[in-house]
Amino acid sequence: MKAKKLFLAVGIFLLTAFSQNLFAQGLNWEGQTGALITPFAYTAASPAGKFGKPEIAFHYLHTGEVIGNDYQFSITEGIANRFEFGYTASLSSAGSTPFLSDLFTNGYNTFHGKGIIIKENSWKKNWVPAIAAGAIGRVGIQRIATSTLWSVAVAGAPIPAASNADFYVVATKTITQIKGLPFVLSIGDRVTNAQLWGAAGNAPAWQGRLFGAAAIVVKAPKKTTLILGSEFSQQPHNAEGLTVADGVVNPAAVFPMSLSYFARVVPHVEGTPLQIDFGVAQLAGTITPGVDLKARSQFGMGVSYHF
Repeated sequence: MKAKKLFLAVGIFLLTAFSQNLFAQGLNWEGQTGALITPFAYTAASPAGKFGKPEIAFHYLHTGEVIGNDYQFSITEGIANRFEFGYTASLSSAGSTPFLSDLFTNGYNTFHGKGIIIKENSWKKNWVPAIAAGAIGRVGIQRIATSTLWSVAVAGAPIPAASNADFYVVATKTITQIKGLPFVLSIGDRVTNAQLWGAAGNAPAWQGRLFGAAAIVVKAPKKTTLILGSEFSQQPHNAEGLTVADGVVNPAAVFPMSLSYFARVVPHVEGTPLQIDFGVAQLAGTITPGVDLKARSQFGMGVSYHF
């Protein structure tokens, strides 16, 4: 099993069908409390002034014959009902496309932290969203990283390691005023030099990118809660060092905005805070003539457990 790639595995949030305080939190692809690929302005559960119990997650994404299969193992810790930090190990098994698949193997490590600036419903105003700021750092990335990567990969030599980061602000609101149909809205902005969260290496320069999510919460049989939603995350247009089959660097390659469609199932199992996620990721297709990453309708799943 080789290092991982991309993002996603479905997963996102859970608010329960009764009130904002019963919001059941899940971890996203990179281990943050959030939707499937984007963070929320919430943090992993913890008591005031103390460390909470850790939350763990596993995510899987079938990313297609070029990128291969991706696996994420995450652990996240909440502090004082206001902060969280965590670690995610990204692994992958290689795709089957000659040359291109070589650029999307090898694993890397992700570290993240987040703090709430304004708590939801502050000043006793039920229209006030939660607002948080956070950072993500990725190290040991051996993906598309340098202008010589294509020739290095073809030659079978070791790919030099790279690193990148995100810095973001996000606002999230759980709305319960509509009886029987609570929903969540989230919008944020990040500054990043990563392409596809590091799965495709680095972007050529730091860029500001928008992201957001929306989901509704419905009751299912056997006291199960079901969350249905979608989200988007703009990507930098290019990947540093991306080349086409003739070995020439192509700065015109374009990565589209990433989309996901997900369902989170929260079974009614007494004393077991388990959440199961299913989803479809719309990632990258033809990014430049002759280079099709074939990752536009890929299935993913994930499991989160909060001790």
